[in-house]
Amino acid sequence: MKFHQIYSQMKLSGTTKLVTLLIFVGLLFSLTACNLPARANTSPTLNVTQAYQTVEARLTEAISRTPTVTATSPLPSATPAQPTTQPTETDGTATPASSQPPTGTCDQALPGVPIDVTIPDDTVLRPGENFTKTWRLQNAGTCTWTSDYALVWFSGEQLNAPLNVPLSGNTPPGQSVDLSVEMQVPDSEGTYQSWWKLRNPSGVLFGIGPSSDSAFWVRVIAQGIPLTSGTPTITETSSPSLTPTPGVQASGPATLQFRDLYDLDNNTLNLDGEDLTYEELDQVHKLVPIDRTEIAIFGPNQPGLRDCQNANLSTDTIAVDSLVGNYFCYHTNMSLPGWLLINSLDPENGQLNVQIFTWLIP
Repeated sequence: MKFHQIYSQMKLSGTTKLVTLLIFVGLLFSLTACNLPARANTSPTLNVTQAYQTVEARLTEAISRTPTVTATSPLPSATPAQPTTQPTETDGTATPASSQPPTGTCDQALPGVPIDVTIPDDTVLRPGENFTKTWRLQNAGTCTWTSDYALVWFSGEQLNAPLNVPLSGNTPPGQSVDLSVEMQVPDSEGTYQSWWKLRNPSGVLFGIGPSSDSAFWVRVIAQGIPLTSGTPTITETSSPSLTPTPGVQASGPATLQFRDLYDLDNNTLNLDGEDLTYEELDQVHKLVPIDRTEIAIFGPNQPGLRDCQNANLSTDTIAVDSLVGNYFCYHTNMSLPGWLLINSLDPENGQLNVQIFTWLIP
């Protein structure tokens, strides 16, 4: 059988075939040399040991050049791993996940960009100067802001502004709106700050931030020569008719629990000079006037001084469960007029949130 026929019938691996081939070449070379006719010392005699060493050296070299393939090594994947989360497109402002508004919240607000459209903090104005404050807010909730929503004064200096300003038009979720209110710097020099919130159709106040409970504000510095306006003109032939200008005796929000005693002259709880007590009688939440205080329901619109001076007041107890968002007129036990707004009522724990304004009559 010929050499190439023997070689083709051997089912060997690549390295084994190479070794076998070299051995066959060595044997073939040795046999060929033995069968050659002898010559008279004209050619050197083949050294079998040297031939074997040559074959062994070639075999070692071939093995060292043969690449080693590890069968247990996995092949690289041709498809790159896909991200587990998809990026969210925003308006260009990166928002950390921790500051995102909670999902499913109807009334949620975030600061716009910028929030102070006019009158940045610590703007210097003249005492008595009128100005327009504008905030930009974003509706980050799930409910559309309608004209039934309002911008309301919450605490601090009122700055001669209206207590509430209804929103105009509709602001759908995700949209921003500019809210403006007319204000006036007090007549005396100093720094003045006024806090504001939004009010929904049910009378519940909400602000900005992750929990919707932070008020936004305006802060101005009154400095310079005061502006004069409305100075009465006095002539020799007539006497001026001056109407005393009412001041503010007390104002601001308060949170009442059952059996709290509320002083409307100082906006304090459970101290001397009580005007109202908050009670639950037969699962009905009630305001009870005490110590000569009188009160009456006015309605959903804010009353003025004359309205509360002329209101038909009484000492009757008033149930407030269905009156969230309504105003009341009152006369305190010091005979000072004022109004009270019921902002919210939590039926679970009975917590009542109100806001008052008591005029100081000279």
